[in-house]
Amino acid sequence: MAGHCDGAFVPCPPGNRSTSVRVMDVALTFLGAAGTVTGSKTLVSGSRAQLLVDCGLFQGERELRRRNWDRVPLDVGELDAVALTHAHLDHCGYLPRLYDEGYRGRAYATETTAQLAAIVLLDSAHLLEEEARHAAAHGYSKHADPRPLYDQDAARRAISRLEPVLYDKPKDLATGLTATWHPAGHILGSATVTVDVDGVRLLFTGDLGRPSHPLLLPPEPPDAVDAVVVESTYGDRHHPAPDLDVLADAITRTVRRGGSVLIPAFAVDRTEVVLCALRELLRSGAIPQVPVVLDSPMALHALDVYRSALARSSPETRPGRPDPFDLGDLRTLSTPEESQAMNAPGFPCVLISASGMATGGRVLHHLRHQLPDPRNTVLLVGYQAYGTRGRSLLEGARTLKLFGQYVPVRAEVVNAQGFSVHADADETLQWLGAMSSPPGVCFVNHGEAHASATLCERITDELGWPAVVPRQGERVVVRPV
Repeated sequence: MAGHCDGAFVPCPPGNRSTSVRVMDVALTFLGAAGTVTGSKTLVSGSRAQLLVDCGLFQGERELRRRNWDRVPLDVGELDAVALTHAHLDHCGYLPRLYDEGYRGRAYATETTAQLAAIVLLDSAHLLEEEARHAAAHGYSKHADPRPLYDQDAARRAISRLEPVLYDKPKDLATGLTATWHPAGHILGSATVTVDVDGVRLLFTGDLGRPSHPLLLPPEPPDAVDAVVVESTYGDRHHPAPDLDVLADAITRTVRRGGSVLIPAFAVDRTEVVLCALRELLRSGAIPQVPVVLDSPMALHALDVYRSALARSSPETRPGRPDPFDLGDLRTLSTPEESQAMNAPGFPCVLISASGMATGGRVLHHLRHQLPDPRNTVLLVGYQAYGTRGRSLLEGARTLKLFGQYVPVRAEVVNAQGFSVHADADETLQWLGAMSSPPGVCFVNHGEAHASATLCERITDELGWPAVVPRQGERVVVRPV
């Protein structure tokens, strides 16, 4: 932990429950994304209201995933509202479980986040059900009767409680509690959220976007606040400029040897960004004219939402790009049978499938069949969290465990950097530095330990702000600057 806070916040003893005592001070409790890039959940406790900012699933290594089965350490009966920053699973995916635990309030999000979250949550529930059935059928679960974390009925109940809000317009969520969503430029609908409670102003970045997103405008500059909670996914790294040559070279040499290119990609935004890049490469002749196959029902639904937002010139989108996803020969797969046929395509192609870190979904079946063939290529185009299969491939794994069996990795693995839609360390510091006056404290979360610590140190050294890396479950009191 770096920096100090000169009385701007007061750490509380470990184990204190945020709901045990109602006090006039505003408290933050870090219930996820502390020491990891997943499971985002931060509880804001005021004198009269409580708000949960983000409600994400833990992903990655087994120890993290097991946390999803634990009840969130708060009294859901005292929780007044949930505010979502965006629709990625690690920020909204726990919502059905929260309602299963007894929460009955609303979950607030921008209009397009609400649309995308509905797609993401139903797909997540479907995959959880499918995984449980597969584990039961093939006997690789330690449970005699494997059950999903939540089912599609639970997802629908959560979706029915989503309430859209407008950008830049304050929304009263409870007595003495107001939140305002501002464009974050990360994915469609993403937002930073400013929370006003008991005279204290807080800013949550969610996942902060980049100035160079091909479809979205840059993040809106931040307002002056008393405390900031900032992500640090790339807190120790600098993004190279998008290098389409890496993408083009990998595709070209794979096609020449008669193989297929498999791109694990997040269905929401990363797929859209990759399609834009492939369109440019195909039109310029930088890659052969091969079929591009999109195998993700969720990505197809998300693509419709993106097309609609671009067509109506949504205020967060770049103008003049009505349909940048027209590749000419884009083939889409909907049914399981169509997907199964692409496990071994038998012809050169580019196959895009979710999930982006190979944590679940149809891409796992494709990996099981395509990894053993040295003619093929797996092209990684996004962040690969610790403990995920994508991270194992990135680090040179020679085998990968899929569906209870070890599969040899003989395919070429290529890391195409520059496609991230997370701000890197320099971009994050530049955005924070645009604040008109320094906050009392900056909490650095949503990052692996080294990334968070590095960004924390840079915030202290370069901006002169008190900055700390909160621990999982830590509760702090924040007061006005």
